[in-house]
Amino acid sequence: MALASAKSLLLLGMAVSLLASSTGAKAQEEGQWRVGIATVGELKHPKGFERFDYVNPNAPKGGTLRLSTAGTYDTLNPLLAKGEAATGLGVVFDTLMRSSEEELSASYGLLAEGLTYPADMSSATFRLRAEAKFADGKPVTPEDVVFSFNKAKELNPQLATYYTHVTKAEKTGDREVTFTFDEKNNRELPQIVGQLLVVPKHWWEANGPDGKPRDISRGTLEPVMGSGPYKIASVAPGSTITYELRDDYWGKNLNVNVGMNNFKTISYTFYTDRDVEFQAFKAGNTDFWQENSAGRWATGYDFPAVKDGRIKREELPNIYRSVGIMQAFVPNARRDKFKDPRVRKALNLAYDFEDMNKTLFFGQYQRINSFFMGSDLASSGLPQGKELEILTEVKDEVPPEVFTTEYRNPVGGDPAKQRDNLREAVKLMKEAGYELRGNRMVNAKTGQPFDFEILVDSPAMERVVLAYTQNLKKIGINATVRNVDSSQYTNRTRAFDYDMIVNLWAQTSNPGNEQADYWGSAAANRQGSKNFAGISNPAIDKIVRKIIFAPSREDQVAAVKALDRVLLAGNYVIPQFYRGEMTVAYWNTIVRPTELPYYGIGFPEAWWSASAAK
Repeated sequence: MALASAKSLLLLGMAVSLLASSTGAKAQEEGQWRVGIATVGELKHPKGFERFDYVNPNAPKGGTLRLSTAGTYDTLNPLLAKGEAATGLGVVFDTLMRSSEEELSASYGLLAEGLTYPADMSSATFRLRAEAKFADGKPVTPEDVVFSFNKAKELNPQLATYYTHVTKAEKTGDREVTFTFDEKNNRELPQIVGQLLVVPKHWWEANGPDGKPRDISRGTLEPVMGSGPYKIASVAPGSTITYELRDDYWGKNLNVNVGMNNFKTISYTFYTDRDVEFQAFKAGNTDFWQENSAGRWATGYDFPAVKDGRIKREELPNIYRSVGIMQAFVPNARRDKFKDPRVRKALNLAYDFEDMNKTLFFGQYQRINSFFMGSDLASSGLPQGKELEILTEVKDEVPPEVFTTEYRNPVGGDPAKQRDNLREAVKLMKEAGYELRGNRMVNAKTGQPFDFEILVDSPAMERVVLAYTQNLKKIGINATVRNVDSSQYTNRTRAFDYDMIVNLWAQTSNPGNEQADYWGSAAANRQGSKNFAGISNPAIDKIVRKIIFAPSREDQVAAVKALDRVLLAGNYVIPQFYRGEMTVAYWNTIVRPTELPYYGIGFPEAWWSASAAK
C-alpha cells in the first residue's frame, strides 16, 4: 500500500470510531437510557459488561512504546484546522463514547455513562459520569461538552461539515447535555456527537504560564490538558513528542478501558524520509512498523533481527473487514482542463496498473474498481432491485452507461494492450477538444499544451507517480511531480491549490453524513472539505441524502452501491491499487493480544510492553 493509504489506515485503526446509529431493529422504548449504540443488529455487550473480549485484562502496565511517523508538527491544539497537529494527541482526550473493534459498528459509553434519544431522533442526550475528571482534578461538565462542540464547529471546517445538522448543544441537567438536530430520523447523528472530543473549557479560558490568556483559535506548543489516559510529557516541535500514562486517570477501571492503555510512555519521532524512518526501525529505535512498500516487504527484510525472530512480520486482514478503500490519482475538476469526463477517462487509459504491479509491486496488489473496494458496499454487475430504483430516479442526470455497462478499468500489462489504451486515450482527448501536434497534446483552439502538476508529500509515492508520468508522455502530456513537505501539502490541499493529488478515502461499514463532505456539491468549494476532486453533481447530492436517511440497512446498502456506480461512471478519479491485508512488523519488545479484534488490531491501546511483563 502506498504511503497515503498506509498512514490513513493506521490512523483509522488507532483513532477513528466506526460510524454507527441506533440500537438496531429492536430499538428500546423512547426515553430509556442506553449504554451504547450499534448499527447492525444489537450491541454485543449488555449493561454492566466487564470488558471487550479481545483485551488481556492482566496486561502489565509499564514500558515504552517507540513509534515513528512521517512529516512534522507545529501545534498541540486538537480542534484547530490550522498547522500540523502532533500525531497521537488523541490519547490526551476522552470522547463521550468509545468504539468497539470487535463489532462491525458499535460504541459504548466513555465520558458518558448513557444516552437517550426520541423515536424520531430529533435530539440526543448524554449523561456524563460523575467520576469523569480532567487531569487537574476538575470534573468534566456539560459546559465543557458545549464549549468543545461550539469551538469544533467554529474552528474546523471539516468538523463544521460533520456537525452540519447538529444545531446546538446545551446543558439540560447537572450532568446532562442535549444535542438538537435540524433533521429527523437521521440515525447517524447520535453517534456523530458521541465521537466528540471533549476539551476543558476552564483551562482554555485561563491564562497560560506566560500570564497571557490562552486562545483556542490559535496554535500552541504548550502541553494541552485533557481527561484522557495520557498527558504530554515532552515536546520537541517537528522532532519528537512523548506521552506519559497518568496514574490518576479517572477512567482506568472502566469496562471499556480494561486491558487498555498499557504502555507507561508512548513516543513519536518524526521523519521526512521514509527510507531513513525504516532504517531507524531496523536499528531497533522504533518498535512497530507498518509497511507501505511492496518492494521492501518482498525483499527488504533479509536482516538478522528478522531471521532470528526478534522482529515478527504479519499480514493482517482485520481492519479491512470493515473498511472500503478508494486510493486514486485525483484530478482537480475545479480546473478547466479536468472538467470534461472524457479527459479524465483518457487519463485512466494512460495508467498501466498491470505493468506497474509487475515491475514495482511484485504482483502483490489488485486494481481498485470501486469507491468501497473490499467491502460488501462495492457495486458489481448491473444495478437491480432497490439500487436500480434509486438510479432510475436520477436517470436524466447520470451517464447512461450506469444502467448498461459494469464499470471496468482498462487493462494493460503488455505492449499491445498499452498501445490500444493509449490510442483510445488520444481519441477521447480529441473529442474533448485536444489534438497531438508533433509530440505534444494541445488545446485545438488555443494551442495551449495540456500539462499539469501532480502534488505529493512522500518520496515513496513519488516513485509511483513517476511511472505514471512516463506513460502520459507517450500521448503528449507533460505531467510533472512536485514533492513538498507535509505542512505545505496540508495547506495546499485544504485550499484545493493543485492540479492533481493522490488521496485515499477509507470508508467505514456505515457510510453516512461524511459522504456529503467527500462528494457533495456544497463541499466542492468549501476549503477544508474532503471533496478533493471538486465534484458538483445534483444526482450525487440526491443519492447521498438517501444514504443518510436510509430507513434500513438494505436501503442504505442499495443507496451506497448506487453512489458507487455514479462516481465510477463520472471518471472523477484514476483508481490505483489495493491489498486486503495490513503488513506490519514489530520487535519482540512489544506484545499483542493472542486474538486480535475481528475488525481491528487493537493497536496501540490493547498491546503491552514485553519488559513490563517480566
